[in-house]
Amino acid sequence: MPELLRDDAPAEAWRPSVRWDAKGQVVELGGRLIRSAVHDFVDLDAIMDTLVRGGRDRVLLCPWVPLLFYDAAPEVALERCRLQNDGLAALHQRRPGQVTVLGTVPLQDPQLAAAELAAVMARTGVAGVEVTASVNGTYLGDPRFEPFWAAAEECGALVFVHPTTRGFPGGVFGEHYLWNLVGNPVETTIAAAHLIVSGTMARHPGLRILLAHGGGAIVSLAGRIRHGQEAIAAAGPAPADAIVARFLFDTVTHDARLLRALVDAVGPDRVLLGSDHPFDMADPDPVATVRRAGLDADAERAVLYGNAERELEATG
Repeated sequence: MPELLRDDAPAEAWRPSVRWDAKGQVVELGGRLIRSAVHDFVDLDAIMDTLVRGGRDRVLLCPWVPLLFYDAAPEVALERCRLQNDGLAALHQRRPGQVTVLGTVPLQDPQLAAAELAAVMARTGVAGVEVTASVNGTYLGDPRFEPFWAAAEECGALVFVHPTTRGFPGGVFGEHYLWNLVGNPVETTIAAAHLIVSGTMARHPGLRILLAHGGGAIVSLAGRIRHGQEAIAAAGPAPADAIVARFLFDTVTHDARLLRALVDAVGPDRVLLGSDHPFDMADPDPVATVRRAGLDADAERAVLYGNAERELEATG
């Protein structure tokens, strides 16, 4: 969003700077140069032109993870969240029939985040919020987040859980892009498992949680977690496999066979078309991935647009 760029306030170093050079788009944030955003993610018209050419005429846009501001003091983060939410709401206002958005709240202070969530959800075109799998090292099933989850259930917010993107910064994860290839889905897996075994999902049956990257490995591990719950008291309340099917999942598996297995495991009503646009790890043609999955006609329609329409309409 242009409103958040350093061009609008050059003295505020927390703001990102975005430019293009001979190698592509460059984002500078906190002294780091980031080139993983390979398509425009500032200009709404450019974003929509790319997506529409790929067969996606309605989109759910969410914040860039480094701009969730969990490392800032809560009151500072709240101010930045509100600035970002204003910009996100403006994107919907520009294209109300095409763009729905997710906002952000200062989750490092769960009480403050819970209070702010109602204001976020009152905005037209805002379906919910994006959060990361952990907040300053604490995963989402921790009791400290209980006020936020209670508010999310009460508001009917769609909560998109995305990796922090740097949850495993050292060791082998520093090699061969493994922090992204493996680390990101592992973060999502841990967050989902923690929400299950901590009892958070059981306490809040109305939660609407969308997991990034096909949920990581949580579907494959559901039986293992269930067995642990049955055999080991420390593994938390049961049954994990039933609760796993309450999550929503995006289609970003990068493999049509795995996508088919995901749909078979959780049901065609739990999977939504996703892309990871505009980053280098995005599915370049998510519609084609769904079509290659060999789903029946009803399931394919649900995954391509029906489920998204239902979930977005549920939040008004």
